[in-house]
Amino acid sequence: MERVHLTREGYEKMIEELESLKHIKRREISKAIEQARSLGDLKENAEYHAAKEAMAYNEKRIAELEDKLSRTEIIDSSKMPAGKAYIGAKVKLIDLDNSEELEYTLVSQDEADAVKGLISITSPVGKAILGHKIDDIIKIEVPAGALSYRIVDISR
Repeated sequence: MERVHLTREGYEKMIEELESLKHIKRREISKAIEQARSLGDLKENAEYHAAKEAMAYNEKRIAELEDKLSRTEIIDSSKMPAGKAYIGAKVKLIDLDNSEELEYTLVSQDEADAVKGLISITSPVGKAILGHKIDDIIKIEVPAGALSYRIVDISR
């Protein structure tokens, strides 16, 4: 089985989601099913079918999270080499085409959230940055074309 690499924050977030799904969402769905049953005929009861579907989705997500957590290896970014871009590192880049400054935190695929600046080490940009150091020039081929960046800072 493949290990799942997570930062401490990503691990804690997954635990929180799992607990919420098990203890809060399950109860909510159970109440919705109970209420829908009280409405009568279950064959044509849209509320009942929607609640059952929500239950199936919730249980599937619980199983996924439990599986991932059982295979998790927490990455301690403080043990990573200083000055190199590895999982957990916050990397500042300068776009060499337009001088725009970008900042990303390298995370696992399970933690990625581009809106928050968390990019996966398996994404094209994440792969290209991984293992590089300050002042390295990075050239990345993405569907939109070629990108060129210079790493200006790496922090943890």
